[in-house]
Amino acid sequence: MLSTSIGIDLGTASVLVYIRGKGIVMREPSVVAINSNEDNQVVAVGEEARRMIGRTPSNIRAIRPLRDGVISDYQYTEKMLKYFIQRAIGRRFLKPVIAVCVPSGVTDVEKKAVMDATYQAGAREVHIIEEPIAAAIGAGIDISKPVGSMVVDIGGGTCDIAVISLGGIVVSDSIKVAGDRFDEAIVRFMRKRYNLLIGERTAEDVKIAIGSAYSFDEKRTMDVRGRNLVSGLPVNQPVTSDDIRDAMQEPISAVVEAIHGVLERTPPELAADIYERGIIMTGGGSLLTGLDRLIQDNMGLDVFVAEDAISCVAIGTGRFVEHLNGDGHFQINH
Repeated sequence: MLSTSIGIDLGTASVLVYIRGKGIVMREPSVVAINSNEDNQVVAVGEEARRMIGRTPSNIRAIRPLRDGVISDYQYTEKMLKYFIQRAIGRRFLKPVIAVCVPSGVTDVEKKAVMDATYQAGAREVHIIEEPIAAAIGAGIDISKPVGSMVVDIGGGTCDIAVISLGGIVVSDSIKVAGDRFDEAIVRFMRKRYNLLIGERTAEDVKIAIGSAYSFDEKRTMDVRGRNLVSGLPVNQPVTSDDIRDAMQEPISAVVEAIHGVLERTPPELAADIYERGIIMTGGGSLLTGLDRLIQDNMGLDVFVAEDAISCVAIGTGRFVEHLNGDGHFQINH
């Protein structure tokens, strides 16, 4: 039997698993479905559980055990992790060495909860890595150099902004405004503007299809299905990309302000590096149409979306595991 090393991007919206030598082997939503009639027994995990959201009988609940980038339900986070680890490596291996990433702003208590859940899920050794560091490594930045790099990682629960130099975070901020808040803003907007009740899954579909952060000449329209709050009947409501941009104005502004705040606190030499190198964006939220252009206009800096933005944190966590030396320290071979 062999031991293996795993990197896990334990995200609010999805969990990605990276296995040493294989790359990303799993990408599943962070959702667990439980049956309250049978002592809250887990009936489905991941994509299968996500399909149940908003469509289950009263005894089955689809829950997300992580909220705003941290564990909100310890028991089900542990069960979800165990399920994903076993599915990824099978039972042929000894207990694996696991690196898990967390948002840069988490407390020691929250870090310990992630470590404990990972040990309970079957890890032999656990390393915690901060999300911006993992995102930078995954985006191909050499973090070991004495050069300032700025990373903005927008996930489902948190937006992590950090200036990195010499392998460490110099200035950072983590705000609980990201993809989920964009979805919630769309749900509120549809209720207020059109008296239409929609679920978060529908809101996410609308955001991906016609959502944008920047005003473009081309206006797109989409039919949104939901329940009319006045008649109580299902209806189809056409909405435009301008509507959805207005809906997301508040959370988008919060992200832009947080980036501005980190730049204001950046030491001058590193600020000069960032002016030269620009800002790298990672995470699923960075794929929102026009968000890079909006930040570019507001900051007066070049903004680049990383090549595989959604997978950057998982790839970085995996590379972290691959470069751990015998005493558990991270090293990059030049």
